Amino acid sequence: MSDINPHNAPRHARNNDFLAWPFFHDTHRRLGADLDDWCTRELKVDHHADTDATCVSLVRQLGRAGWLKYCVPAGYGGALEKLDSRALCVLRETLARHDGLADFAFAMQGLGSGAITLAGSDALRRHYLPRVASGEAIAAFALSEPNAGSDVAAMACTATRDGDDYVLNGEKTWISNGGIADFYCVFVRTGEAPGARGISAFVVDAHTPGLTVAERIDVSAPHPLARLKFENCRVPASQRLGEAGQGFKVAMMTLDIFRASVAAAALGFARRALDEGLARAKSREMFGHTLADFQLTQAALGDMATSVDAAALLTYRAAWQRDVLGQRTTREAAMAKMFSTESAQQVIDRALQMFGGAGVVSGAVVERLYREIRSLRIYEGATEVQKLIIARELLKDG
Repeated sequence: MSDINPHNAPRHARNNDFLAWPFFHDTHRRLGADLDDWCTRELKVDHHADTDATCVSLVRQLGRAGWLKYCVPAGYGGALEKLDSRALCVLRETLARHDGLADFAFAMQGLGSGAITLAGSDALRRHYLPRVASGEAIAAFALSEPNAGSDVAAMACTATRDGDDYVLNGEKTWISNGGIADFYCVFVRTGEAPGARGISAFVVDAHTPGLTVAERIDVSAPHPLARLKFENCRVPASQRLGEAGQGFKVAMMTLDIFRASVAAAALGFARRALDEGLARAKSREMFGHTLADFQLTQAALGDMATSVDAAALLTYRAAWQRDVLGQRTTREAAMAKMFSTESAQQVIDRALQMFGGAGVVSGAVVERLYREIRSLRIYEGATEVQKLIIARELLKDG
């Protein structure tokens, strides 16, 4: 049991070396170092406490410390003039390396409000975004349905125009922050055209009559997750994000920004697993040697370190291309998300194997990482969908 590190602080300080790469400005380097220091000093997450209460507390804490300001533009309480993909990735990687629930709390503030940043009216931005940045309001992104996950265009939840309002009916599921969110960015079928061209987006406050939390969903790495039900839920037309029928475009634009940050979170998990594996290999005595003396262990560490660097290069390439070159990065973000999440699963699995039985003890760092990484290979586009996106982009370019 003495080999299990129960603390949040990573064992090694070399994790910020990548910030010396030319993808970054000095502001990103300071951001990563400052957040790393803050996490070490301030971030104490009790994973045995009530998950809802813990996530609410984390959002408030991240807001007070100013980290959530990077989720919204400067004109609405943010830190930077516009959303910066590299900053989001640095922040998510650092938080994930320290604690997955803290990364979740941060990420959902960005994803949950991203559609407002991209397509909301000035009035909607002024009403919601400053409260997101301060941690006063908790955001959520409601896209998936029971029969419309990867195939977003198959959604059945509807919004019917009625005078100055829309009336929403249907369900959304797998909604992160479901049950604790103060508002939801909801994507529904308004029927302007078949398929994806007939979808619109709305901001729906959690207390709106007709919106209920139909089911809370428990998953292997606990975080607030729910199925939402809309029954004659009346929403003013002024709450619509962008034009009618443009919801799918808004959703994809939002995911394009935040998909690279999912890769960064996976990268943070992988870096932490590599650190845990290195410490275990150097301290675990076996047959008169340490685990690190065996070539099998050395080969595993070599593979793990190479996977981590490869994932980092793909992730920050995608972020840099979006920020600096102003390019559409659908393909690059899909590559980063696919490779980083899949390779992180392998890195974490190898680290856990080095711990043997101690690695599957509930609460061990590597055990928690093993549970936390699994969902990243599914949400915001499963690995299989990322492969299709990459192929589609390649064929389109050809």
